[in-house]
Amino acid sequence: MQSGIKLNLNTAPPCPSVGFECHITSFLFFFNCVYRMDYIPYMVTRRPEKPQAEYKPKPGEIDLGTTYKQDFNPYQVQPFVPSRPKQRDHTTNAKLDTVPTYTEDFRQWEISRRELTKPDTPYQPPSAKFGNSTTFQDDFVHRGPVPRESYKPPNIAKLSDTPFENMTSNKLSYVPHALEARYIKPPIEYKPSSQPFQDLTTHRQDYQGLPSQPTRSCKPELLKVATNKPFQGSTEFRDRFQQWPVSHRQMQKSVEYMSPTEHMDLTTTSHTDYIKHQIQPFVSAKPFSLPIKSSRPFQGNTTMRDDFQPWVAHRQSVIRKQEEIQRASGKMEDLTTFRAHFIQHEPQPSFSFKPRNAPLRTDVPLQNETMYTTEFTPKKISMCLAGLEYPPGFVFDNCDDRGHRFFRKMTSADKIEMPKEMVLTA
Repeated sequence: MQSGIKLNLNTAPPCPSVGFECHITSFLFFFNCVYRMDYIPYMVTRRPEKPQAEYKPKPGEIDLGTTYKQDFNPYQVQPFVPSRPKQRDHTTNAKLDTVPTYTEDFRQWEISRRELTKPDTPYQPPSAKFGNSTTFQDDFVHRGPVPRESYKPPNIAKLSDTPFENMTSNKLSYVPHALEARYIKPPIEYKPSSQPFQDLTTHRQDYQGLPSQPTRSCKPELLKVATNKPFQGSTEFRDRFQQWPVSHRQMQKSVEYMSPTEHMDLTTTSHTDYIKHQIQPFVSAKPFSLPIKSSRPFQGNTTMRDDFQPWVAHRQSVIRKQEEIQRASGKMEDLTTFRAHFIQHEPQPSFSFKPRNAPLRTDVPLQNETMYTTEFTPKKISMCLAGLEYPPGFVFDNCDDRGHRFFRKMTSADKIEMPKEMVLTA
């Protein structure tokens, strides 16, 4: 470490832009001071190592015999003789003929040029405009319209003189059968239980309340702080606010509209420069449609009126199915199964096994002593020297480019050279 202590301070008081570094430096200096005052060094010894046991080889020989060696019986094995005969290579000293069958047997034919069957007619352009005729115009022969015979049957209604048969297979073959009486299941008679109802639960049967005292609140008593002094209604705003006169807002007067006195010229460029021409009115070439009037009376009969004859329609009655069960004609009895078989019993009050909500009380006084109260030792709060412009016991050394001031510890030579004004300020 150096002989002096260097402090990182700013020349100007703390501000939002530069004072952040000063606060960090102050905190680090204060932390170092508290750490040096409270730190107690201890003797650090080396951790004892666990002694390793010395390796001692076991006496005797190792039995390398395995189960395979004990149980395996070796057999005499003869060498394998393949049953397939050896492949013999037939080699000759003759020269290999490399001419293929295609080259030896193929004979090239003499191909003559085929003559064209198309007649050699030179093209002659037509003398007239668009005189070239198409293949369709040359080969097509107009036959004229050929009438076709229609095989569609005529749309003529065929009326039948025979009466309508309203007999169906259901009416002819249906045989009504008599219905059997409906089976009614008799109701099961209610039989009440002879044993009484057990309203005990596992909790009521097995739970036994433990005697205890009510809990005591550790909350301190709420003491009302009352004072006889009147309330001070003055605030910092009322004390330091200076009221200044405010002038009324000036309203700008609107300019009164004055109508022009001279005559306005309403002529336009179209009125002055337009030249009117004599044009005949448009005459329509469409002939006038003359109404066709007839002296004959209007015939209002149509095919619908002549052929359609309205039928006499009657309202169809509602088809109802015959009832299988005959309804009772007498008065209904209002006696139900519950009223007939219900036996009323006297209600038995249930006994509550829940323990009483008795407060837990104890005569032992509350121990209001904590570890903080018994073991806390107040320490002296030392003043941070980084917040002073000229810290006592230090002398200004130099200043860097960023504006940080560095101090060094004061020596006996610096005390002689230090002026009285600096001493008084420190």
